[in-house]
Order: sequence, then C-alpha cells, then structure tokens
Amino acid sequence: MVKWYTADPHFGHENIMKFCRRPFRNTVGMDNTIIRNLWSCVAPDDELWILGDFADPRGACSPTWLMTIFDQLPGKAKHLVMGNHDYEAVLKLPWDSVSALVEVQDGPKNQRNTLCHYPLLTWNHSRRGALNLFGHVHNNWKGSRNSINVGVDVWDFMPVRYEDIERRARTLPINTHWEEVEPRLVSGKR
Repeated sequence: MVKWYTADPHFGHENIMKFCRRPFRNTVGMDNTIIRNLWSCVAPDDELWILGDFADPRGACSPTWLMTIFDQLPGKAKHLVMGNHDYEAVLKLPWDSVSALVEVQDGPKNQRNTLCHYPLLTWNHSRRGALNLFGHVHNNWKGSRNSINVGVDVWDFMPVRYEDIERRARTLPINTHWEEVEPRLVSGKR
C-alpha cells in the first residue's frame, strides 16, 4: 500500500484555469486529466490524500455531480484535509477521514509528517525530519526544504508519493525563518 498526496484539484472550477494558468480549454478537460493522472498512479489498495480544495469553491456543483467525481477517485481509502474552499457538500462525501490538520506516518523512517491545506512555519517533529505537506498556494510557491507544496499546479496535475516529495525537498531552499522559529539547542537551552 502506497500513500499518494495531492492538493487543489478544484474539480469543476472554471476560474481556477485562468487564475493558475492551467492549460485546459474547459473544466471537463481539466477534471478528466486530473482523474486520469490519479488512476495512472494510485493502485486499488493505495491511499489517496487530497489536501484541500476538492471542487468549485462557489458550491455551485450539485451533490450528484460531486458524488460522480468522488466515485471516480482511485484507491482503497480517500482522505480529505480541508481547504478554504471545501464547503458542506464536499465535506459530506464518503471520505475515509476529514480533518483540518493531520499527522500521517510515511517514508523510510515511517515518520509522522504534518498534512495541512496551508503551508506551516513549524509543526510537530519538524526538527526530527518530519515534513509539512500543503497546497493552497497553487503555482506561486513550491515550498522549502521541509515544507513542500503537493498541489496539482506544481506537479503536472499528478499525485505524488513520499519519495517524490523528499526528492523535490532536497532541491528547495531552506526557509529563511527556520532558525528563528526552530532554533537549535545551544548549551542545553532553547
């Protein structure tokens, strides 16, 4: 079983294509591409973690349409980490879990990484190598060495595994505020 991560699919959201310069003619093409990409990676026994903004934020999508999109998601377990555009109809879908922030064990050391729709400055176990996975900022920022954007806009509309995230993290700069918020212990004091 593999855990797959993504954020900000914004299914059915016409304006997101303009805001993020997504290369699609319409939402049908965008939605189909994202779903096809999910199916190309996520196996039937895998877990899918969507870090917010599942569908059109205006709530204009009918519950029936939302369920049709949800039913097309691959994987054994489907989890939502709530985003600022996840309205009541999205939250009522049959997710295996819904949370605002969650720690998920993954990676070769099975560390507890923090998943949140928003990028964080610090989080539990951040000094011990735990990563913060987020979305929300779309194509504006890929993240920093230990806080990585898993959104579709910076991953070619594909979901990603921990190994992909860790590889990208090594190429990103260290957050300039890291030493301010998580100073190293000096002489046993903080």
